[in-house]
Amino acid sequence: MPITATPTAIPDVLIIEPKVFGDDRGWFFESFNEKDFSAAVGRQITFVQDNHSSSKKGVLRGLHYQMEQTQAKLVRVCRGAVFDVAVDLRQSSNTYGKWVGVELSAENKKQLWIPAGFAHGFLVLSDEAEFLYKTTDYWHAASEQCIVWNDATLNIQWPNIGMEPILNLKDAAGFVWDKSPKF
Repeated sequence: MPITATPTAIPDVLIIEPKVFGDDRGWFFESFNEKDFSAAVGRQITFVQDNHSSSKKGVLRGLHYQMEQTQAKLVRVCRGAVFDVAVDLRQSSNTYGKWVGVELSAENKKQLWIPAGFAHGFLVLSDEAEFLYKTTDYWHAASEQCIVWNDATLNIQWPNIGMEPILNLKDAAGFVWDKSPKF
């Protein structure tokens, strides 16, 4: 299998590392192979949408999720670096209310598999970052939710980048953990 899937502190969230082939000309890797990915996560996964964003240093996006048309995501960075976070919102889970954070970068080529039932967000660590993510369902604006990035109950340990995060109005006005809808 040309990818390695490593469970995080929340076992359903996986770090996906592709096999990178390189020589003096550069490098090559498969960023996605349906057969290998499905084997790594233990079930058939169908993605319906690819998204690509660009953000400058200090931008914090999230913590987003949808209550309807719930999305699982496979995320990666193709330029720069981010600190990527997944928060377990599944009340029946042993890891309910826990979070995991992983640095994803163009250099390390790591990807993060975030199943449905999680809130997701990231903080840009580099001067700029391009972020790619595949989703298992379409964006559904009417059911989109947001938990505030600095919720005291979650106590996410965001990296110190020497500046306050740059947020949009929706993210700055997110729910606190106790008031946020859960699964």
